[in-house]
Amino acid sequence: MKFDNPAQENPIDQLNVVGRPHDRIDGPLKTTGTAPYAYEWHDEAPNAAYGYVIGSAIAKGRITSMDVQAAQKAPGVLAVISAENAGKLGKGEKNAATLLGGPKIEHYHQAIAVVVADTFEQARAAAELVQVEYQRERGAYDLAEEKPAVTTPPEDTPDKKVGEFDSAFASAAVKLDATYTTPDQSHMAMEPHASMAAWDGDKLTLWTSNQMIHWCQTDLAKTLNIPEENVHVRSPYIGGGFGGKLFLRSDALLAALGARAIKRPVKVMLTRPMIPNNTTHRPATIQRVRIGADKDGHITAIAHESWNGNVPGGPTETATNQTEFLYAGANRLTGLRLAKLDLPEGNAMRAPGEAPGMMVLEIAMDEMAEKLEMDPVEFRVINDTQVDPADPQRKFSQRQLVACLRQGAEHFGWSQRNPKPGQVREGRWLVGMGMAAGFRNNLVMTSGARVHLDAQGGVTVETDMTDIGTGSYTIIAQTAAEMMGVPLDKVMVKLGDSAFPVSAGSGGQWGANSSTAGVYAACVKLREAVANTLGFNPDKAVFAEGQIRDGDRSVALTDAGALSAEDSIEFGDLDKKYQQSTFAGHFIEVAVDVATGEVRVRRMLAVCAAGRILNPKTARSQVIGAMTMGLGAALMEELAIDTRLGYFVNHDMAAYEVPVHADIPRQEVIFLDETDPISSPMKAKGVGELGICGVSAAIANAIYNATGVRVRDYPITLDKLLKGLPELL
Repeated sequence: MKFDNPAQENPIDQLNVVGRPHDRIDGPLKTTGTAPYAYEWHDEAPNAAYGYVIGSAIAKGRITSMDVQAAQKAPGVLAVISAENAGKLGKGEKNAATLLGGPKIEHYHQAIAVVVADTFEQARAAAELVQVEYQRERGAYDLAEEKPAVTTPPEDTPDKKVGEFDSAFASAAVKLDATYTTPDQSHMAMEPHASMAAWDGDKLTLWTSNQMIHWCQTDLAKTLNIPEENVHVRSPYIGGGFGGKLFLRSDALLAALGARAIKRPVKVMLTRPMIPNNTTHRPATIQRVRIGADKDGHITAIAHESWNGNVPGGPTETATNQTEFLYAGANRLTGLRLAKLDLPEGNAMRAPGEAPGMMVLEIAMDEMAEKLEMDPVEFRVINDTQVDPADPQRKFSQRQLVACLRQGAEHFGWSQRNPKPGQVREGRWLVGMGMAAGFRNNLVMTSGARVHLDAQGGVTVETDMTDIGTGSYTIIAQTAAEMMGVPLDKVMVKLGDSAFPVSAGSGGQWGANSSTAGVYAACVKLREAVANTLGFNPDKAVFAEGQIRDGDRSVALTDAGALSAEDSIEFGDLDKKYQQSTFAGHFIEVAVDVATGEVRVRRMLAVCAAGRILNPKTARSQVIGAMTMGLGAALMEELAIDTRLGYFVNHDMAAYEVPVHADIPRQEVIFLDETDPISSPMKAKGVGELGICGVSAAIANAIYNATGVRVRDYPITLDKLLKGLPELL
């Protein structure tokens, strides 16, 4: 089904099931511990052996020797697999770094071998017996040191220029030119990267924790040099991903290699300390923002340039995404720079691009508002734009940023904020308010589904879409129930299996909107089949309460018997005609201890405009989770680099700080009443990543309002505040 006519009549608009706050249908399975995760398919692959991954002890260089004899003789050991005996391996399209290294080493903790044994303990003990000698080479590990040499953009991301920025900035009445930094961050999902593999002849079944089933299937087939149809990937339940499980990782490859070697199922789980260095992370950035405005606050020139580093072939962190669209201004410049670093691969983490970009841009906007002696909300409002600033003929499909800001300010009590920093005090605590806009582009992906109607009137949906804790099962069930006119409990949803039609997968905030649109397309076909079977006009038939109706005629859905349909949603060129984005207003209140610099976030509010909200309960859960990650990014999250040896030092959950319950204040989420018929037949957009975009800056701005200390380098830790705090009275 090609979506190119947003004006057509749409049965989803009945809103009998869609748009209502239903509980997650997978909730009982997860809360009772009966939902099987990647490491737990014991009945499907009995007698599984265990693989323990050995990671490189150096960040750059070569393996000169690897002695595995003692490990091979250890109790219970079945095989030791390395690049020497794994056979010829290919490389998938989605991975920059090699998943099984040797003899060349590309980053610290790159997998160089897996020891397979009868038990996990035996595999771990034997892995300690493997003796590896290296020739270490000098690497580049410090972005700040490499930045001066990187002066040109990557070939695939040239600078974007509109108007004449340099002259407009030079002549601006009020100017800001500031540099900010964001650190490397780790996904730290609750479930580790884990896989279990079993071979049946030349066919492989992989149970894994992966957000994008088709990507995993195709890249694993390419890596193993086998036909794609010989790889069956299953991932129905995922314990969090945040982008860290978008791609094929070493656990899946090594489980497959181990199982092939011993002709027995093998399960591999990356230990927690290995995950930050072995898998991907959000890369650090250095960002320069320049803004020029007239005395009335209208932006006349805006530039945003960002530097990050990555392994050769790794992607650029597109931290300037939002600056292309968020505010008006005739003269504009955005540019990206990519340094070569010998750290682990930097790649997608929740809202790549906009999350670190908004951390910076929205502090700069706050600083500019202060220079102009304007309220930060009003400064943003007067620089709103309803068109793409680079192409005024291209309008936003929906843009309610001003409404988000206005409603947020009123609900939060913004008018009570003292604009002069450091003036509000409650005993030892300095109290302040801050705000920021939120922005995340709305992406759509081709997505397919198969829908079955059985003779009892039940509906089964099959799609390789995944649920990473986001509620995919529930909103897909709601879509099918709405389209086929049956109660929610008459719908069964099957996800995360490469035997099902290829979906959008979970990533880029495209999952909910695209996958439900794919189910919508399949249901349109099934409705046609039912109508034709029962002698109805498909264009006039109404499906409701388990029946199909037209005028006075009504027939039970069960009379159609068993029918099936399959289709995909394919998006036309509407994204070329319209700019599609999501918007938010974030408001924060903090208290800072005047003696210690301890920051306590007291209140958080997000007002979101993101199309139709398919399930307000699950959507709210996604937004408050994103707000929590934004708090972590603002105050504590940082992968600390040993710049001599080239690795992340705090590579476990004991040393990598993330927010806990005690850190989380009252959180409120308001969804504006909005539908976007340009986005999809669901008239929805993504919202789970919008919730993080801007939160960290709102916290930084609130801290400045409380203390008068402006911090431009994340995270905002005590040492960055103490010197600037006022004297204790």
